[in-house]
Amino acid sequence: MTKFNWNYSGNGIKRVRTLLMEHGVTRTLLKKIKFHGGKIIVNGVEQRANYMLKTGDMVTLILPPEPNNDNVPASFAAIQIAYEDEHFLVVNKPPGLATVPNHNYHGDTLVNRVKGYYLNQQYSNLKIHVVTRLDRDTSGLVIFAKHHLAHSVLDKQLKQHQIMKMYIAIVNGYFNFDHGEIDLPIERQADSFVKRCVGSSGKPSKTEFWQQKFNSNYSLLRVRLHTGRTHQIRVHFSAIGHPLIGDWLYNPNDHQMKRQALHCYYLRFFNPFTQSFITCRANLTVDIQNVIWREF
Repeated sequence: MTKFNWNYSGNGIKRVRTLLMEHGVTRTLLKKIKFHGGKIIVNGVEQRANYMLKTGDMVTLILPPEPNNDNVPASFAAIQIAYEDEHFLVVNKPPGLATVPNHNYHGDTLVNRVKGYYLNQQYSNLKIHVVTRLDRDTSGLVIFAKHHLAHSVLDKQLKQHQIMKMYIAIVNGYFNFDHGEIDLPIERQADSFVKRCVGSSGKPSKTEFWQQKFNSNYSLLRVRLHTGRTHQIRVHFSAIGHPLIGDWLYNPNDHQMKRQALHCYYLRFFNPFTQSFITCRANLTVDIQNVIWREF
């Protein structure tokens, strides 16, 4: 059972629904609370969402039980944990591992491994909430939420671009400046289910970067995503003539690495349950380190 307590200290009356939504409860979650076993309790008495609160009232929210993803098999391969508390789990994903199951990768993805970890830890809630994702051949930090409310509050932060995600990338060529932004819309390429491209009908997409090191052939970049489109970093740098090395999809003739040189090394997001920021870092993978040592 997952529950939360809030004291209403405002002046005047307020609907309990309004207070809950101020704390990240969505309309969808309110419906689940109402119809699937959740409870709203005010001063020890169960109430409906339209109950009018008075100053000093104590509100307790009990989340409904969640389905256990029975169609997702558990994998007990080890995961590398960068951060964990009762609400969130941040995992350092290795390259070559899909984040979520699909028709090509079903039994051993990061989601399968997190489920296996939850089972080993004997957690009561086995529902896997993936908040951020990485491409299969991109390594680095991925956020999971441990319950529906934690997922809701981070989804809101994602939509408002409040989760800071930083990457290390190695691209072909070099820049005559140390800092730049790429602001180009991204859409699905018409002749491909997988590939994306820059196009006028695409979604607004913004990538910021800082050149850390360079030589005549390559540039080492620190990259910040301001939006989170599929393949955004890979598409943006390919579009401006600096594709990532090793990227089989957007730079197929480059074989400097067996996968794209892209690693999510830094995450920062706000934990509303503790009113504090969570900062996570992940060391570079050996394959990217080897290229850096060799080229720079």
